[in-house]
Amino acid sequence: MIPGLPSSRDRGLHARVIDAVGQEIVDATLPPGSILNLEQLGVRFSVSRSVLREAVRVLQSLGMVEPRQRTGTTVLPRSSWDLMNPQVIEWRGRGPEYFTQMRELLELRLGIEPVAARLGAAAMDELQASLVQAAARTMVEAGTSGDGRRYLEADIAFHTALLHGSGNQVLGHFATQVEALLRTRVEEKRFTITGWTPAAAERHLAVADALAARDAETAGAIMTELIQGTVDEFVAEAGGRA
Repeated sequence: MIPGLPSSRDRGLHARVIDAVGQEIVDATLPPGSILNLEQLGVRFSVSRSVLREAVRVLQSLGMVEPRQRTGTTVLPRSSWDLMNPQVIEWRGRGPEYFTQMRELLELRLGIEPVAARLGAAAMDELQASLVQAAARTMVEAGTSGDGRRYLEADIAFHTALLHGSGNQVLGHFATQVEALLRTRVEEKRFTITGWTPAAAERHLAVADALAARDAETAGAIMTELIQGTVDEFVAEAGGRA
């Protein structure tokens, strides 16, 4: 082991503590205003103080806790969380905030991805356009065969290529959040938009064809239709719980 660096065992324990405590904050098992008892956490996870301190630093960087003099490490409300961090997206996707998060990020995508499609029609090079097209065609094949895992990976590849191909680096950064959101649907067991349909795949392919044709208006319009359809589907199936 390199001096000064945590061992692989400590890194594994550190990740386990972060994941467990972060999930409990999101689930409100540890509600806002709660004080983390580091001694109890140390016993619970059988970890050292140094591992706990590092875990607290990570949770603090996510806006979920704040060490305070005299009171201790305090759990902060959702308004302080880094809601765009992929780890926070994953935690919210596993817990009772699934419906709220899905609606919120779909609405955000509705404002971002049609713009990326319009920009991409002019900005994408041949390789980028081919990546979008290949991902869309894979989605069509997977939707027809009912291969949900392959569909998901192709869906992620499609949106990643689209956002990076927009020529706008800020939009490109949003690909990480979209991937994290899409992956929450794999674990979702509450019967909300968990299916991967051939119709949706065909709409992705229509966007890819418009991008290849350099048709910005059509690409943007179909992308709006695609995401709005997902928003409507989600709101209907969530039954007002979002």
